[in-house]
Amino acid sequence: MISARAFTLSSRKCFQKAAATPFRTSPFSQIRTFAAPAQQQVAKFPGTKGPDGNYTVTLIEGDGIGPEISQSVKDIFAAAKVPIKWEPVDVTPILKDGKTAIPDDAIASVKRNYVALKGPLATPIGKGHVSLNLTLRRTFNLFANVRPCRSIAGYKTPYDNVDAVLIRENTEGEYSGIEHVVVDGVVQSIKLITRAASERVLRFAFQHAQSIGKKKVRVVHKATIMKMSDGLFLRTARDVAKEFPDIEFDEELLDNTCLRVVTDPTPYNDKVLVMPNLYGDILSDMCAGLIGGLGLTPSGNIGNECSIFEAVHGSAPDIAGKALANPTALLLSSIMMLQHMGLHSHASNIQNAIFTTLAEGKALTGDLGGNAKTHEYANAIVSHL
Repeated sequence: MISARAFTLSSRKCFQKAAATPFRTSPFSQIRTFAAPAQQQVAKFPGTKGPDGNYTVTLIEGDGIGPEISQSVKDIFAAAKVPIKWEPVDVTPILKDGKTAIPDDAIASVKRNYVALKGPLATPIGKGHVSLNLTLRRTFNLFANVRPCRSIAGYKTPYDNVDAVLIRENTEGEYSGIEHVVVDGVVQSIKLITRAASERVLRFAFQHAQSIGKKKVRVVHKATIMKMSDGLFLRTARDVAKEFPDIEFDEELLDNTCLRVVTDPTPYNDKVLVMPNLYGDILSDMCAGLIGGLGLTPSGNIGNECSIFEAVHGSAPDIAGKALANPTALLLSSIMMLQHMGLHSHASNIQNAIFTTLAEGKALTGDLGGNAKTHEYANAIVSHL
């Protein structure tokens, strides 16, 4: 995981503040939502309001700057009168039978509420724990990672009008964790690809494309080299594409995609890109760089039973507690969560306030070229609700 400190420094170089102009319309106003409407999703949100009229949402505040940016989300949601009640949980890992596991209370909370918002988690180094993020995906079988990367109104990066949507298979591939020592000095890591997991994420990608108004789905692969594993993924995609005659399907080699995206990303604006796990991890972070970094990029992990929306940047312990953190990524992830839950009007209200604040440029955090504190940035968003 890239540290939040690292991406803020890089995005500072990438961002140049545009000339101050009155804010009119965010480019996002022409885009339906960050997430697919709930009624069309493969993994529909089955939650219902409680007796108090609120949905209960599991909140994993995370480590480092996590509590600070989570507080910003809570403050803005309260001001926007979103019908949500937060249920904070602790996901400090435990060992069960020698394997990293999430505490039972946290698992029960997510399963009970069907949805969670998660801040950045730091994985202890040399403590016997695997990645907590990977553990969460496996625990709840979050099979699809959705990562929209869209240009932000009011800021200039080297790339204009980016509107990329990437969907990453989230459960297997090179991240299956199947590794062993063959002999001293020789390690083997096994890439696992199954038709069942491939078909699930591919069908979700086509349905997601339909729901957000994109007419094309492109599979990114390396079947020229990994003929059996990526070949299976690609053959499955061709089969699933037949079920969606209204969506144009094509395929592209990973290296070609990387070259073309950083040369000119606009030809990808009408497509949903779907790919195996490792490729999705790398390409989605690369596309985040096109719009200014991970601090401006939302993410959703979708499962059949529950979904977790998260900020994918690091926990930045070096700035924790200093009110310097940028909560935008977590806020935009919470917008995806609201859309997933069917709370579209609340999502639009908060989304418009976020982009108005960013476009005005008067109360930005340090990584965006301003000098506002975390809570000052959040207060500015509240003032635009």
